[in-house]
Amino acid sequence: MGSDQANEKTQGTGRRAILGAAVFGASGAVLGLPDVAEAAGARTGGHGGRGLKSLPVPTIIGHRGASGYRPEHTFGSYELALDLGADVVEAGDLVPTKDGHLVCRHEPEIGGTTDVASHPEFADRRTTKVLDGVSTTGWFTEDFTLAELKTLRAVERIPANRPHNTLYNGRWEIPTFEEVLKWQDEQTRKRGKQVFIYPETKHPTYFRRLGLGLEERVAKLLRKYGKDGRNSPVILQSFEPTSIQKLNQLVDNPLVVLLSTADSRPYDFVASGDPRTVADLITPKGLREIAGYAQGIGPTLDLVIPKNADGTLGKPTTLVADAHKVGLILHPYTMRNENPFLPAEYRKGSAADAYGDPFGAFKTYFATGIDGVFTDNADTGVLARADFLAG
Repeated sequence: MGSDQANEKTQGTGRRAILGAAVFGASGAVLGLPDVAEAAGARTGGHGGRGLKSLPVPTIIGHRGASGYRPEHTFGSYELALDLGADVVEAGDLVPTKDGHLVCRHEPEIGGTTDVASHPEFADRRTTKVLDGVSTTGWFTEDFTLAELKTLRAVERIPANRPHNTLYNGRWEIPTFEEVLKWQDEQTRKRGKQVFIYPETKHPTYFRRLGLGLEERVAKLLRKYGKDGRNSPVILQSFEPTSIQKLNQLVDNPLVVLLSTADSRPYDFVASGDPRTVADLITPKGLREIAGYAQGIGPTLDLVIPKNADGTLGKPTTLVADAHKVGLILHPYTMRNENPFLPAEYRKGSAADAYGDPFGAFKTYFATGIDGVFTDNADTGVLARADFLAG
């Protein structure tokens, strides 16, 4: 994960009904009210039906696959997420190559997620660029052809937290989005149930300025594989609201606006001079606007429950209730098992690679009525959901 109407509003409202069922249980109770466990339990009856209505609630989303156990955005990570019970796999963060293909990397800068630094033939590609206002040095996907990127292999991005994942360095190549779409169909046939994916357009304003617009490329591939409809098992997300608005005009897929910290500004807002911050987008007015072209939001967990000065959890905000009121679902990010990523009261010791008590944290977040969560550890999320629904 990480950001830019009348007709859009009409289309968005119609499609929003798809996800509305994910916000309501069989009794019609809104998740997050006192009957949250009962309502959520009514939504965990397997994968029958069509589209997002078939997903359990709370939905467990494999963040970049099973990135707690394998190098992220690899088929090894994606398949393990499914093996561990993820309902949806975030496959993947989409960035373009020099020759216009879409590939799955957390960022266009690939020095930390591939072995590119060990390839002397690409030493001269190392450069410094300004990416969304931040000076960044490394190797960038837009400076490589797809054939060149395919000579690289993925490595663990945060080895200090996940030293065991380095065992798998060099095993998998960089997947393309088209390969992911084919893989999705293969896995659906193999597993006997629909596999859902949750790709993200990364830095769309930056790439559009380079003549490598993402939205049109995404839409073209979705149409090619017949995955551009309202019941498509492909949910699209972006930190730039205008990217979601563009996608809303090109495809009929479920759409989600990602939201960073309250004081941050989506980069498309920065580029266009829009003074609004995320804090403005999560007001009732801002959420109503998002509901005109999207079906959900992906806030940071801190927007759902802010942290106190000591790193412990504070009082939940009204974001869940406010978003549900306008028909939006919430898929916040990101739950991880390791100490540094957990609220302070759920840590065990101080080791950066040691697990804390993620089950306790999951329970607290689920109790707010969120509709799902991104997690690097899908198996932990699935067990935590079972605990939560069991009361």
